[in-house]
Amino acid sequence: MKRMKITGRKKLLFVFMQAVMLTGYGQADSLLVLSEPEFINIVRKYHPVAKQANLFVEMARAQLTAARAGFDPLFYMSTERKTFDGKNYYNFTQPELKIPTWYGINLKAGLERNIGDLLNSEVTPGRSSYAGIEVPLAKNLVMDKRRAVLKQAKIFREQSKAGRLNIINDLLFDAYAAYWNWVKEYRIYQLVTDVVRVNEQRLKLVRLSYQQGDKPAIDTTETLAQLQAFQLAQNEAMVKFKTAGFELSNYMWLENDSAWSMPDTVVPDPSWNNVNTSSVNIPALDQVLTLARTNHPKLQVFDFKLQMLEIEKQLKFQNLLPLFNVKYNVLNSGYNVFKDIDRQLLDNNYKFGIDIGIPLRLSQGRGEYRAAKIKIQETGLDLFQTRLVIDNKVKQYFNELVALQAQVSIAEDNYNNYLRLFRGEELRFRAGESSLFLLNTRENKLLEAFQKLVDLKTKFFKTYAGLQWAAGQLR
Repeated sequence: MKRMKITGRKKLLFVFMQAVMLTGYGQADSLLVLSEPEFINIVRKYHPVAKQANLFVEMARAQLTAARAGFDPLFYMSTERKTFDGKNYYNFTQPELKIPTWYGINLKAGLERNIGDLLNSEVTPGRSSYAGIEVPLAKNLVMDKRRAVLKQAKIFREQSKAGRLNIINDLLFDAYAAYWNWVKEYRIYQLVTDVVRVNEQRLKLVRLSYQQGDKPAIDTTETLAQLQAFQLAQNEAMVKFKTAGFELSNYMWLENDSAWSMPDTVVPDPSWNNVNTSSVNIPALDQVLTLARTNHPKLQVFDFKLQMLEIEKQLKFQNLLPLFNVKYNVLNSGYNVFKDIDRQLLDNNYKFGIDIGIPLRLSQGRGEYRAAKIKIQETGLDLFQTRLVIDNKVKQYFNELVALQAQVSIAEDNYNNYLRLFRGEELRFRAGESSLFLLNTRENKLLEAFQKLVDLKTKFFKTYAGLQWAAGQLR
């Protein structure tokens, strides 16, 4: 039977899937082998959830770009003119450039052109220019909203990366579970099919022996009953295998974001049968726990959330401080504001102001600051609970994996013993020293032992992936 390997490269994978669909899922005498690494590679590249996780990171980057707008230089242009009853009341033109800085300090510079017959006395007529600074000395000195938004956006960008890894971790765990369930059902179906074929040959031989007078008629009935039982098991195994294939198809997507229904001619890679699970290296429990506590993306998401809440708390604390802003502008006639700058700073060509304000009860500040602290405590408790759940999941999968490693070894020995018993009983039956009942009993026990071995061995690989999932390492 011809077997073809599915490559992990995008172009070849796409051609393979298209070719299978165009040829009606291939020929009956050929099988397409899908290994675990190839399947997981397809899930990583093409599954919509994996792509959505990448978009989540891109969205965070876009939000960071938007948050930087709080520090973008701003250019304003204001112009206004009034004429009435033949009089030119005023004509104002006032461009201004404002530059926000990190520590809440705003720099600005502008020009003014004020002309008219009826200007207000506080308006400087003609052309003038100014350069100024606005400095917060209490509220918004250490933290203000634009700095908080930018800092949180930077943290959210890193949080989105951890969130993406957490989504991929969960997705791949479900994909591994679906794959190994598919492997198990296929192997059992394959085995029962072989058993049916053997029993069909046995029924022919028993009937021939009955016709020749070597076997009683009851043996043909018993052989037929055994065959029918296996045929029922074969039908049930086929249904389970196809159902597992449908479940696996949920993770099989094409490069163009279209779903792909996997045909029956795609089968698992049989090389896993040759893996000696006793020689599989299981990492130490302490090592896995340390890895989970330091690198699990779900815990990293909580860490980043706590960092953002700390920034929120600093921002809310500013509402407990009085507003105390100092503003100073250097003024000059004409459009050269820095002409005679040494004289303007302390002479009469300047504009100076102070803004002072404080709520007398600080109700909003006290309430919001307390709420911010409660959010931190709440998130901290969630973090402790999540860390405990992760630790217990790691221990659960670790203990189960160690137990399965021992169980698979026992099941292999058990299967080999039943195989020897069956072969011995078969030889005795052919020699006329045993009954068909004993042979069928041995065969049933052999089938049960093999099914148990397949179940335990595929469960071992699934649990190994589960241990990686519990530690947050499926990437």
